[in-house]
Amino acid sequence: MKHLTSLLMVCAMAVLSVFATTQDAEAQERYGKQKVVYHINYNGGEDDRAYRGALRNMQNHINAVGAENMEIKLVLHGNGLGLLSAAKSNEKLQGQVLELKGQNVAIHVCNNTLKGRNISYENDLFDVFEEDIVPSGVAELSHLQMQGYTYIKP
Repeated sequence: MKHLTSLLMVCAMAVLSVFATTQDAEAQERYGKQKVVYHINYNGGEDDRAYRGALRNMQNHINAVGAENMEIKLVLHGNGLGLLSAAKSNEKLQGQVLELKGQNVAIHVCNNTLKGRNISYENDLFDVFEEDIVPSGVAELSHLQMQGYTYIKP
């Protein structure tokens, strides 16, 4: 009986694996190549839940289409910089940010917000570098949309 249960488990896992592979191929065929800009300019709420949810949406999008089929930008301005501020001390956010960056997600941080709120990207934000800074978050959103990026506000 124990061997039968093991055999059934192996068979079930094989069927699920084939199903998942078929689903992945169908999703990639359906969705093709995508250029997307995600926009965050709001507070993360209690326990940074809104930020984690937005990053989870981005990961789900990548999982559906495939990182190799996507160009993704994340534009942060205003209260959205709170995501990278909170990530300085929140390991869950750090992990999500690094995971997305590892899949070629580019994060663009608004210089107007940095200046207006006296934020140092080197000291106050998680994993931000000079090349991540854009002059204006809202102008960057418009610029990317003019280049064919689809706008998403999770």
